[in-house]
Amino acid sequence: MYQLLEERSSYQISLRIFLVVSLYWIVSITTVFVNKALLTTQESNLEAPVFITWYQCLVSATICFTMSKLSKIFPETVSFPESNVFSYATFTKVLPLSFLFMAMIVMNNLCLKYVSVAYYYVGRSLTTVFNVLFTYLLLQQKTSMRCIICCAVIVFGFWLGVDQESLTESFSWRGTIYGILGSASLALYTIYTKKVLPHVNQEIWLLSYYNNLYSSLILIPVIVANGEFWNIVNYQSISSTGFWAIMSFGGLCGFSIGFVTALQIKVTSPLTHNISGTAKACAQTVIATQWYHESKSFLWWLSNIIVLFGSACYARVRQIEMDNNRKAAMIPTTVEKKLPLNHREKI
Repeated sequence: MYQLLEERSSYQISLRIFLVVSLYWIVSITTVFVNKALLTTQESNLEAPVFITWYQCLVSATICFTMSKLSKIFPETVSFPESNVFSYATFTKVLPLSFLFMAMIVMNNLCLKYVSVAYYYVGRSLTTVFNVLFTYLLLQQKTSMRCIICCAVIVFGFWLGVDQESLTESFSWRGTIYGILGSASLALYTIYTKKVLPHVNQEIWLLSYYNNLYSSLILIPVIVANGEFWNIVNYQSISSTGFWAIMSFGGLCGFSIGFVTALQIKVTSPLTHNISGTAKACAQTVIATQWYHESKSFLWWLSNIIVLFGSACYARVRQIEMDNNRKAAMIPTTVEKKLPLNHREKI
């Protein structure tokens, strides 16, 4: 009987993990394709990528605001951390991070606008490399040789991917540069997030609320400066229900990706999340080549495999190093507990 209960429990856990990972894949891949449809001029005929990014931030901020209000009305049903959006202390601490957040999502969308979905992963594959570089330059933390070798593999795969993509009609240097800038912005955002989280009581959702709200305010002058205002005003489908429906759906996808990412990490582990993200990128590339009827060379596919392999190896090496550091930190405490009291006093 107990064995049957254990088997059922194990089955339920496995099913839950499968459903959460599947949800992450579906939401993440759908988000990329929806954004590509919105950002590509031939699809939407609207030349306003910053405006599209602004609206997605506004949708995410509105959802967070609604959840915040509902948590006060229905505290037993809806849970959302207490927020103080326009507190001077919060504003000054979070605003610099919001600029990085804004740069990250704008650069990612601009990259997706100018490159194909199939090439999008390789175009943004240098995040890990920039993470290692900025960790050393800003935090003075050295990285192991094994991690550096993994980064070298990623850089080689990126170089090969750019070389092979440049032979196709869909290649764009502008999109590739935006991808590099997006990778650098994401790496900086990840590093500074760790510094800002203590100021919001380690609440990821609260930080997401602040970032989306502040970014939606920051992006308004950027839209004007980028010359998008008259493009929006003169857009023929600006009053179309269908246009705003897909815009809102894109914003909902942008919000959902943050939710399912946090859920996947919670149900599995950071390492499993990285592996899942790597596998998802592989599936996304294959789906994109089939959806857009793209034919790629052997070396192009090899570049994707090299980047995926290097990223997966880096994630695994970092996980092993973190486990070893955690065990090493626990050894002195364990030894001290085993020593007699008089020996502890001498120590």
